[in-house]
Amino acid sequence: MVALCWKLPICFLLCQAASGGAGRDGHYVAAVYEHESILSPAPAAPVQRRAALELMGRNLDIYEQQVLAAARQGAQIIVFPEDGIHGFNFTRSSIYPYLDFIPNSQPGKWNPCREPYLYNDTEVVQRLSCMALQNKIFLVANLGTKQPCERREPRCPPDGRFQFNTNVALGADGALLATYRKHNLYFESAFDTPARPDHALFDTPFAGTFGMFTCFDILFYEPAVSLIRQYNLKQIVYPTAWMNQLPLLSAVEFQQAFSTAFNVNILAANIHHPTLGMTGSGIYTPVKSFIYHNMESYGGKLIVAEIPVTTADYKTNLESNERFRENLHGSCRTSTSTSLDDEVCFKEQEETAGGVSEKGEGKEQSPPSFYAEMMYDNFTFVPLWGEKGELQVCANSLCCYLNYQKAVLTDELYALGVFDGLHTVHGTYYVQACALVKCGGLSFSTCGQEVTDATALIDFQLWGNMSTPYIFPLLLTSGITLDFADHMGWKNNHYFLSKNRTSAGLLTAALYGRWYEKD
Repeated sequence: MVALCWKLPICFLLCQAASGGAGRDGHYVAAVYEHESILSPAPAAPVQRRAALELMGRNLDIYEQQVLAAARQGAQIIVFPEDGIHGFNFTRSSIYPYLDFIPNSQPGKWNPCREPYLYNDTEVVQRLSCMALQNKIFLVANLGTKQPCERREPRCPPDGRFQFNTNVALGADGALLATYRKHNLYFESAFDTPARPDHALFDTPFAGTFGMFTCFDILFYEPAVSLIRQYNLKQIVYPTAWMNQLPLLSAVEFQQAFSTAFNVNILAANIHHPTLGMTGSGIYTPVKSFIYHNMESYGGKLIVAEIPVTTADYKTNLESNERFRENLHGSCRTSTSTSLDDEVCFKEQEETAGGVSEKGEGKEQSPPSFYAEMMYDNFTFVPLWGEKGELQVCANSLCCYLNYQKAVLTDELYALGVFDGLHTVHGTYYVQACALVKCGGLSFSTCGQEVTDATALIDFQLWGNMSTPYIFPLLLTSGITLDFADHMGWKNNHYFLSKNRTSAGLLTAALYGRWYEKD
């Protein structure tokens, strides 16, 4: 278990176009707080409600400081992480004293701060409500909740209650606006899954309607994708307790990819426990991000940023970036005197399962394909040899293609990998992935390992004949920093991603496809 940190330094990261006050017209000021929660030293041990409230109160003391700090910097909404108040690693019975009761009231009808007497066991949500009211700020937080049920009811657990991993959204007047019960639990035996996915929404005067979901939900159609599509949302709040998994699922990497893929703003707050691989929060727009990822130090981090309300301009920018030179008569050529961006070629190549080919330096080469485990899946890889080249690698129905040119040759091994199948470790879901990754060493067996630093600057075009429309473009650079593609989108039934010269050494460039229907 991570060492406990009882007193946290207050850290601020101010990323505003204009400091103080509310955002200018068409913008709003958001805050997220990455919290190093004070944990129970024995979460499986039973305690009384008073002891549970005492521990949670120490975390809420920190929340209170951060709400005040965010409000002073002009924030209109603040988001806190999953598990930030009570912690984790509880059993079903040991978490019970930490659970609040949340009534099924109409949005905005109950103000916990002003009406604390209406319901028992609401101390935590009362305090959150008072933070929102006193600072005139919208507040989103995660807590454990309970709901009594009759044992004769279908699905009612033997102990006569449902227990949920719950987000609450509170208005600037302290009113309870919305609740969301996590649907896709991640090894959380203390909690129940709701009978149906919640679609949780709340309205604000500064940015319209927000939707919310939690952590592992982001990988599934319900409720994340259906919520965004059904309500045409542009703002998402996202508490999470995400354990980073490189090279394809680090927190900031996938949060940004989700924002870009669905053309939404995301306010993502992660828990901060580096020894457990947990860090990575940010305020994301489809084309810009304000992030925090720190595996070295302890303590919380407040991020405040001013961002546009509408993402319409982003879509226009992306579409304008996706104008490519048409290839004459469907032919394809690569010019050594121009950047790779000048030519985008989806060749009519033979797509054979497990096949691999490469061209480079004007002569045919046959680099070996090989298998290596990445993200617990068996990827088929082909290495990048030389300064430049054209690669193809296939698995099942998916073929991935790469044109690349390195600025200079470095003593680093890169490989192009493909996976088209059902992921079955730590969750079951179908993935189609084309991934250009830096390997952990110089041997093929190190490809797919977690790597955090790189020096190679690479111009590339990556594309694949994806079978799903849900593609998350990943672009991660040295030090777990983010970069943005020059071009991306669909062309000739292939999804593509291209970049001229990454801003730092390339770690991962990938098309991460989720084929929800095959889960």
